[in-house]
Amino acid sequence: MATSASLILPHDLSPWGMFMAADMVVKAVMLGLAFASVVTWTVAVVKVLELFMALGQARRGLKILRQASGLLPAAGALGTAKTTTNRLVRAALAELEASRGLPAEGIKERVAISLSRIDAYATRRMQVGTGLLATIGATAPFVGLFGTVWGIMNSFIGISKAQTTNLAVVAPGIAEALLATAIGLVAAIPAVVIYNVFARAIANYRATLGDSSSEVLRHLSRDLDRQDAGIVVPSLRAAAE
Repeated sequence: MATSASLILPHDLSPWGMFMAADMVVKAVMLGLAFASVVTWTVAVVKVLELFMALGQARRGLKILRQASGLLPAAGALGTAKTTTNRLVRAALAELEASRGLPAEGIKERVAISLSRIDAYATRRMQVGTGLLATIGATAPFVGLFGTVWGIMNSFIGISKAQTTNLAVVAPGIAEALLATAIGLVAAIPAVVIYNVFARAIANYRATLGDSSSEVLRHLSRDLDRQDAGIVVPSLRAAAE
């Protein structure tokens, strides 16, 4: 019996050896989960860089807005950089220039709509890729479990064909099947953790943009009050372009 078991047991019980000896379906599951893990870490690296740069720009823009005395000085301090904060200021200036002579309340309402659209677009763009992490985190354990169930099913079929209950005969197949669950967890756990980290970071980014929008509306209200008080405000056309 020992000789028979030694012929059935694979020579290599390492993860790679078990992968090579696994059923084709289990192999496909393992490869899919490994690919999902690679996608998770690729998205993580890209989004970390993107969030770091965007959040830094948003915080610098918010600082400039808080220190500025009006929309025009803020636009001058922000320059021509293609940042979300700059787009907020330029949108307010463009609407203010297009609505000269119209009631202030209507101007504020239209500017608020424009700013909310810019905020929503920036937030959606920052969320690109995070849904993939959520999908991997939610499905990878079940995909790995499917591979495990399939492998164990084949192991029991092998028991029936061999007409033996010797654990040494079926243990390799069960180990190969359990490896699929392990790979599924390796793919899912980082995806869930990274997704939660990104969700908090994006919420922080959105809050910073919300503060910037509030500062833009504050400057807009002040500039409109200056116009109502008869204080000459320079032409906004150059800054709005």
